[in-house]
Amino acid sequence: MLTHLRRSLVLAAVFLIITFAYAYAGTGVSQLLFKHQADGSITANGSTLIGQNWTSNKFFHGRPDDTGPYAADPKKDIAGGDNPLVANGVSGESGGTSLGPRSKVLLDDTKALVAYWHARGVDPTSDLVTTSGSGYDPDITPQDAIVQIPMVSAATGVSPSRLRALIAQETNGQELGFLGSSYIDVLQLNEALAKVQ
Repeated sequence: MLTHLRRSLVLAAVFLIITFAYAYAGTGVSQLLFKHQADGSITANGSTLIGQNWTSNKFFHGRPDDTGPYAADPKKDIAGGDNPLVANGVSGESGGTSLGPRSKVLLDDTKALVAYWHARGVDPTSDLVTTSGSGYDPDITPQDAIVQIPMVSAATGVSPSRLRALIAQETNGQELGFLGSSYIDVLQLNEALAKVQ
């Protein structure tokens, strides 16, 4: 019986060591090969992995995850972002509302977002009036940025042609040359815009 107990304890200790060694090895490799990403892709103004809440017309805006009807309101205890628990009146974690195409709430929210953009002189794309699945998408398409040029140009005084060049400069191609579509990280675009002004 003592033999079985000793074997069990030794096996448990070995697997505990392997588990921690694997975790530390993974952390070491990620720090060595992907340091910026492993550290959260932090810049002076935030993380390039998490969508920021841009409200000023002086900046390009991202997906409406924390804009318009999805905006945070501490007075009403609404955390903000498109998330199922907030959509049901309870503050919760990130994620999409999963509202279907026949949802009156989704229709009303989309109409509110279209009005939000029209008030800023922007004819929005579908991405600018629909939220992302996670509620924290940091990227937009080049077309999403292009339609915002009149708004940003009027607010900053930067010429539309200069803004188009900036958008082209900040556009990332498809992952591995064939996955997904071209995209722009909104934080990086706005950081580049701040240097132009």
